[in-house]
Amino acid sequence: MASTPQDTPVKSRIENMRNMEPAERREAVCRAATLDQQDNAILSGADVLPVHVANGMIENVVGKYELPLGVATNFVVNGKEYLVPMAVEEPSVVAAASYMAKLVAQDGGFTAHADRPVMRAQIQVLGLTDPYGAKQRLFEHREALIDKANSRDKVLIGLGGGCKDIEVHIFEDTPVGAMLVLHILVDVRDAMGANTVNTMAEMLAPEVEKITGGTVRLRILSNLADLRIVRAKAELSPETLDTRTLKGADVARGIVEACALAIVDPYRAATHNKGIMNGIDPVVVATGNDWRAIEAGAHSYAARSGRYTSLTRWELSSTGKLVGTIELPMALGIVGGATRTHPAAQAALRMLKIESASELAQVTAAVGLAQNMAAIRALATEGIQRGHMTLHARNIAITAGASGPDVDRIARELVAAGDISVDKARSLLAAQ
Repeated sequence: MASTPQDTPVKSRIENMRNMEPAERREAVCRAATLDQQDNAILSGADVLPVHVANGMIENVVGKYELPLGVATNFVVNGKEYLVPMAVEEPSVVAAASYMAKLVAQDGGFTAHADRPVMRAQIQVLGLTDPYGAKQRLFEHREALIDKANSRDKVLIGLGGGCKDIEVHIFEDTPVGAMLVLHILVDVRDAMGANTVNTMAEMLAPEVEKITGGTVRLRILSNLADLRIVRAKAELSPETLDTRTLKGADVARGIVEACALAIVDPYRAATHNKGIMNGIDPVVVATGNDWRAIEAGAHSYAARSGRYTSLTRWELSSTGKLVGTIELPMALGIVGGATRTHPAAQAALRMLKIESASELAQVTAAVGLAQNMAAIRALATEGIQRGHMTLHARNIAITAGASGPDVDRIARELVAAGDISVDKARSLLAAQ
């Protein structure tokens, strides 16, 4: 049987990509991912989202807002190579992720695993005089409630998904009195799942009122998708981390020590985790997923113990290897919503050549781990500003009026002068 473009393995390494022009990069990515000319045109961003389509996606549409679309290279996850689309405005993100992925690939790449795609919906019940008795009655009707939740989505059931179980939580003391909250646990397969679980919760609300004798108020999903966890890991030998001025063992120790502050201090953890999301959010946006849901889930998961902490851990193994791990909820979908509406999101998924929402979650987590490694590696060595400001200098050059080859030239001169300002860039342009 002849292979299709989707079946053809991606080559994640693209030589000299940084020095190409955007059109050349796009051609190289399309060749590496075996994408056709239609996808090439879509990835260029040229009127990809017609206004009439945008008008159907949200309310009060007046136009479109564009972000740069980059491609992170060198990613190897569970032995498979990926080119990763990233929609982001911040300098250094794509380059940093790509470089860290290159280092990790030298030691075998990332490994990752995702739990089943189980989402929660909550049904809030008020006005109960016997919340514990109501809890017992709900469990007595467990099978009937599950069957009713599954009664309208035969397609999801046919795919092996659907409501699998219930939980009941009681809050004895709230500002409005005792409260019972029923959770329905739904395997949503390759969907993000919000519409599915919300529909089930709405359908169950009258039955829950009948069983409990209370009044249902809220019935909506939770973005703390703590049954839909993804984990990724990287192991690097000290030699892989060698720099021109530092031994890899010292770099590894510095990364571990930098992470230690984020583990114990919420002030550092907030910035540490923001750096992780610098990698994750651009992939979520590029694939048409809900980055706000991912952010909410990640940060609430980081605070689940009652103290906000790091989403990653960096350690030294007994053999001296640097071991990095990440664990967080990842409610991503490849069907429904903007992933099916936005042409660029569809092209991004074709570039990734992923086969399931679980696979997309694993790759996205690996990007977050790579981005975190890049940030704390820089902090532990030359400092974060050196590399970041080098790339920021390009923005300053463009703001000052540079174009074409002048952008890189002016950026280099700004860095060399140690004065990355618009005024300095204008004076350099005027002096040419």
